[in-house]
Amino acid sequence: MTETAASRFAGHALGTRFADLPPAAVERAKVFVLDSLGVGVAGSSVDGAAALLDVAAGWGAPTVPAPAVPVWGRATRLAAPAAVFMNAWQMHNQEYDCLHEGAVVHAMASVLPAALAAVELTAPGLAGSATGAELLTAVAVGADIAAGLGLAATSGFRFFRPATAGGFGAVAATGRLLGLDRAALARAFAWQLAQASGTMQAHVEGSPILPVQVAFNARAALQSCQLASLPFAAAERVFEGDYGYLKLFEGEYALEPVLNSLGHDWRIAAFSHKPYPAGRATHGALEGVSALQRRHGFAAADVARVEIEAPPLIVRLVGRPARPGMGASYARLCLAWTAARVLLNGRLDLADFRGPALADPATLALAQRVTLKNDGNPDPNALAPQRVVVRLEDGTAHRWSCETMLAHPARPLAREQHLAKFRRCADFAASPLAPDVPARLIEIVDRLEAVEDARILAALAAGLG
Repeated sequence: MTETAASRFAGHALGTRFADLPPAAVERAKVFVLDSLGVGVAGSSVDGAAALLDVAAGWGAPTVPAPAVPVWGRATRLAAPAAVFMNAWQMHNQEYDCLHEGAVVHAMASVLPAALAAVELTAPGLAGSATGAELLTAVAVGADIAAGLGLAATSGFRFFRPATAGGFGAVAATGRLLGLDRAALARAFAWQLAQASGTMQAHVEGSPILPVQVAFNARAALQSCQLASLPFAAAERVFEGDYGYLKLFEGEYALEPVLNSLGHDWRIAAFSHKPYPAGRATHGALEGVSALQRRHGFAAADVARVEIEAPPLIVRLVGRPARPGMGASYARLCLAWTAARVLLNGRLDLADFRGPALADPATLALAQRVTLKNDGNPDPNALAPQRVVVRLEDGTAHRWSCETMLAHPARPLAREQHLAKFRRCADFAASPLAPDVPARLIEIVDRLEAVEDARILAALAAGLG
């Protein structure tokens, strides 16, 4: 009988040892653990966070012996499913979390919150303990599977892939940390299929429900691993069946190359940072207008129009018009508005999506002079190349292009850029962190493979360490 994809993914998740990870995978896993914690901390103070926390807190109290799990940036703990939900939502609610560009999957938004909850559930006095090395290994295999599912898709997506594929990666990481065996982890994937959710409608409308879809799937991942111990007969062809994940959610796909690459291609090493707190699809053009302005010294008032040419996915994801009264979730996915903001201020900051900045009339007026054109790229998942032309009122035209966006693994952020982003995110904790916490987290993540108890990460990120 042919081995199922679920069983092969489970074998990869459980059979990988920390020693199997190449140095590049370990280094990038540490980079994105720190980056993700920072982004999740900043997400704790986004508009609506307090109300959502109140709802999540009512979803059940922690039970003995299961402990409460820290909520990052909040100085509080919740029952594990509720904490996973909140931390995952906080990680994606500002469009600032890392992703695999080829897969179009923000895997860490699901994988890390679920994995750190599993670390709490396997703490000393319970089933065992999870070291930093174990956490890094779990993150690496979870990112592998989530991004692999995105790479297997050969058609444009209809469902919100960061949520759906990310949830399966979270199952892999969580199941490993909870000590599931291979058969149980394969069943957990089946439980996850039963709960997978999230369409592109929230993205099309720029709705703040979009990151909630990531949170639902991350919470489901923890529950799927817990349900896998029950004596239920689970679906077997979870990914490749006629009504399995890939055919139902993605349509056209080629899974075998991904399965054959497991243990050889470490996809965490191919993740991209987000240097701007907006949809990744905006980043090429944002770098372009910023670079041209620095190089040529023109002011926003000098700009007659900005012309951007990019692949169809860019147009689909961020080609929406800027409009009065738009919310932060819409603005983060509006290339015209974000480009105007960069031209006016020389940067794009978390604070630009809070308070009166969204209604700034100068930004809205300049955004009307930004146009986006489809370049006809046949790759449905392509984010590059991108080209920018800034035409000035005096008739001068300045041009910029990129084949690879800034913070792609081929053009990584410098360490100080990475750390500056992390420190800025820490400033936005809903419950202010002690002044020494960012430095302590940086130091701990730098040596994470030697840390004996990985619970320290969540405790510090919550301001409880």
